[in-house]
Amino acid sequence: MAAIGVHLGCTSACVAVYKDGRADVVANDAGDRVTPAVVAYSENEEVVGLAAKQSRIRNISNTVMKVKQILGRSSDDPQAQKYITESKCLVIEKNGKLRYKIDTGEETKFVNPEDVARLIFSKMKETAHSVLGSDANDVVITVPFDFGEKQKNALGEAARAAGFNVLRLIHEPSAALLAYGIGQESPAGKSNILVFKLGGTSLSISVMEVNSGIYRVISTNTDDNIGGTQFTETLAQHLASEFQRSFKHDIRGNARAMMKLMNSADIAKHSLSTLGSANCFLDSLYEGQDFDCNVSSGKFGFLLAPALWPQPAENRARFELLCSPLFNKCIEAIRALLQQSGFAADDINKGVDESGANSFTVLFPSGTPLPARRQHTLQAPGSISSVCLELYESEGKNSAKEENKFAQVILQDLNKKENGLHDILAVLTMKRDGSLHVTCTDQETGKCEAITIEVAS
Repeated sequence: MAAIGVHLGCTSACVAVYKDGRADVVANDAGDRVTPAVVAYSENEEVVGLAAKQSRIRNISNTVMKVKQILGRSSDDPQAQKYITESKCLVIEKNGKLRYKIDTGEETKFVNPEDVARLIFSKMKETAHSVLGSDANDVVITVPFDFGEKQKNALGEAARAAGFNVLRLIHEPSAALLAYGIGQESPAGKSNILVFKLGGTSLSISVMEVNSGIYRVISTNTDDNIGGTQFTETLAQHLASEFQRSFKHDIRGNARAMMKLMNSADIAKHSLSTLGSANCFLDSLYEGQDFDCNVSSGKFGFLLAPALWPQPAENRARFELLCSPLFNKCIEAIRALLQQSGFAADDINKGVDESGANSFTVLFPSGTPLPARRQHTLQAPGSISSVCLELYESEGKNSAKEENKFAQVILQDLNKKENGLHDILAVLTMKRDGSLHVTCTDQETGKCEAITIEVAS
């Protein structure tokens, strides 16, 4: 019997199945791997997911969002009070419990937060069944590290009401490590791992110790003042400024127009995660005026590994410039947690060397004429599933100090084999300006990872 994993976040939910030795997030009926954790109520139906999110402009007072923030909380909880103040759907206390007041015109009903969560879990169950069949009901559910017992119980009850057989609740940082198989395939050895999660409404960072497959939380911190929503709002404010510049109307005080911009900004933000630009087009945004704006972006990867990327240049893509204060907050949060834990950045492993063996090869000796291209075949034991290539500025053959490491490439999810070796082809190209492009390819499967290290300006 296959077990599935479900993550119910504040803004989105997803379901994963374990197959072929790895966790695979299942696409929903719209082809997306994440489903908005939004429920909209109308006279005749309850709508969950993308359709509910898209309809919030015209049905905002009956659309429930971020239910995870109130689940299992009482009215005297500061977090619940903050949520009630910000919620567009009215939340009241009835019979000693918090309820959503839903008024569809025909009737008024009061809905428990657990019932909202049940509908989202039902959507996740439907998504899982589309892949595994209707008998896949065993589930493991992720919970934030700071969830109390009442919140965990409420989450579990909602899942069981949706028809799931809840096997276990596990903390989100541990779930992330399990999903990548970190520490599960190595019989011995200790590593320090930093788990970074930028969710829809909060930033959570944890430092975990992995020792022979056992996880221990060393330190963790959650910042409720930064999340994906703040990035969306930043882009929406920029779009509002562009509209004002073009049409001489300030729409920031118009709730309906700003909601339209938030929807468009959210779609553009997700597009910018993989594409260099995204188009925002809104039909009749304000007083019959259509709005069309193109937003460009660079890659977001520097957020997770800032040391590997150059300092911001003057031609930084606009979205990154707009969001640079938020990126800086994320980086500062990492630094603060490391300091709190008593760690330096070098004490954190971004991948696990399962073989325990290090070897060094000089590919660009001092004085090498540029441009230059080198290729080198690495061999790793077939019993491991990941290989890490580290790049150093070396002081001599077979000499590499940790402080001289400037980049690394991690090739994960390799096919294990009882006999034989993994052949990894590393191709390094250094241009005249000193920038370096590195590609690592598993010769058996063709799986490839690549990075480019620019010369800092």
